[in-house]
Amino acid sequence: MARSGSGTDAAGAAAGGPLAGIRVLDLSTIQLGPFATGLMAEWGADVIKIEAPDGDPVRKIPPMRHAGMGSMFLGVSRDKRSLVLDLTVPEGRETLARLAADADLLLHNFRPRPAKKLGVDYAALRAANPRLVFCTAVGYGSDGRYGDRGAYDDLIQGISGVAGLVGRHLGGDPRYVPLAMADKAASFMVLGSVLAALVHASRTGRGQAIEVPMFESLVHFVVTDHLTGRAFDPPLGEAGYVRQLSAHRKPFRTADGHVCILPFSDANWRHFFAIAGAPEDADDPRFASVGARTENTSALYARMEELAARHPTAYWLAELEKADIPFAPVNSLEDLLADPHLAEVGFFAEEDHPSEGRLRSWRAPTRFGGTPAAHRRPAPRLGEHSVEVLLEAGFDGEEVDALIAKGAVRAGD
Repeated sequence: MARSGSGTDAAGAAAGGPLAGIRVLDLSTIQLGPFATGLMAEWGADVIKIEAPDGDPVRKIPPMRHAGMGSMFLGVSRDKRSLVLDLTVPEGRETLARLAADADLLLHNFRPRPAKKLGVDYAALRAANPRLVFCTAVGYGSDGRYGDRGAYDDLIQGISGVAGLVGRHLGGDPRYVPLAMADKAASFMVLGSVLAALVHASRTGRGQAIEVPMFESLVHFVVTDHLTGRAFDPPLGEAGYVRQLSAHRKPFRTADGHVCILPFSDANWRHFFAIAGAPEDADDPRFASVGARTENTSALYARMEELAARHPTAYWLAELEKADIPFAPVNSLEDLLADPHLAEVGFFAEEDHPSEGRLRSWRAPTRFGGTPAAHRRPAPRLGEHSVEVLLEAGFDGEEVDALIAKGAVRAGD
């Protein structure tokens, strides 16, 4: 999938990650899109973050040491290069078209009407680059009545059923998951979709337009677990997976803290009841098989709450590990930074950013045996690579100077 003339060979790809040689024009903002292209950048793609003159709004979310370099931006935009283009002027749109002629992927999350107004249009770009993969990450599918609505994580958590599920589980009002879960879940759908299209383009030489809507992606995410009885016609029951919705499904309080316990097999359950000091519970007909345990989830988890409180956390961690019963401690955000497993796999590291000083970083979680992923460059300052990217794309110095003078391009400090 390397561009012609790029000079990328097998050895170069191995050194640069599995996506070395892939050029991505990333016009997306916030986290839908940037999270997906961030993974592509860690995997070796040359991701050019094309920003409006004011920059991605995430740049402005504190804390930060310097304006435009907020902590969330530093995380989601590592390994990318920043080019500032003003697509509201003709010269900016013409520059984008020239860059797209030699790109493998263009990704944006504009709504349909603003995208066309700004010249971010597949029909206009594919003539010069028939192998271009053009991905639109949107809130709602364009052929439905919600197609022109704005969408953010909170809104999609609500309309997709996630907030209602959380409230149902907690026995109260709907609540949001305290993560940008909708943005990131949809970003994984974006990532898989564009990689599939890039494989197709490499085999056929033909690109295509892709639309990835957040709403439909999250509904897909939800119904896999929770359609349950409504998967059948006529229904075999109400929608909702009872185990996940049980009010007792939560970390269990111990004598001095909390622990996560999830016996899975029949043997796991027998061992759990034994180390809890209630071996007779293994013979309770409500708990003796997977079917019975599913039908009696709330009673089972309520019993586990009673048993967990009998012993301190250290007892449970030691005995559950000895019995090979699936378990986990309950980590706070601060605990994660000191987790011994994460230390052993080298997950967190520190680096020096040229403008932001000492930062904590983290590595890509996937291990590629032959083409290792890596964190290769810090998050860019706004427009830091504008001149560099344009010169590489074949613009001469006079053209670049003219674009800057007209305000179509902004160069970083």
